[in-house]
Amino acid sequence: MAAFQTTPWNLISGALGTTCLLLMATLGILLNHSYSKQNFLSTLSSEPTREPQEGSDCCSCQEKWIGYRCNCYFFSTEEKPWKESRAACASQNSTLLQLESRDELGFVSSLQYFYWIGLSFSADRGTWLWEDGSTLSFDLFSLSLTPNPENCISYKSSEEVLDENCFQNNRYICKQCNG
Repeated sequence: MAAFQTTPWNLISGALGTTCLLLMATLGILLNHSYSKQNFLSTLSSEPTREPQEGSDCCSCQEKWIGYRCNCYFFSTEEKPWKESRAACASQNSTLLQLESRDELGFVSSLQYFYWIGLSFSADRGTWLWEDGSTLSFDLFSLSLTPNPENCISYKSSEEVLDENCFQNNRYICKQCNG
């Protein structure tokens, strides 16, 4: 009966095989992460993807909507006045985007175009209000807005927020809250 012998070549080939397996696993993880990040960034381009995004594991969004943190977002390619944009969102059981946190602000930053969001000036209350009637938290983005009841907010990034006439045509962002 032959005894099991360990030669230096057996040790070297075992070490190389283990190293190869670790490198392949690392490459797989990096490629998966790179694909997820590229897929996420491509959602901010003019044509949204249909794949669920990182952080969207608790929701399923309809075609052409983007999932993020249990909510679904639609970035329109057509331009409409603010009220028509709000109606278009309502027809899809959603509202114009209401930014609720800095994290969400980061998700929708670096857009190529200005988009209507759900923020307009209320002459009755003398302040900027979201569609649900809540007031704007000025720590979300720093801006000086003109208190004008004919103005609504269009958003491109935290540094590019405009108060412009609500009758102007812009793209719009709809949001469905699922979580």
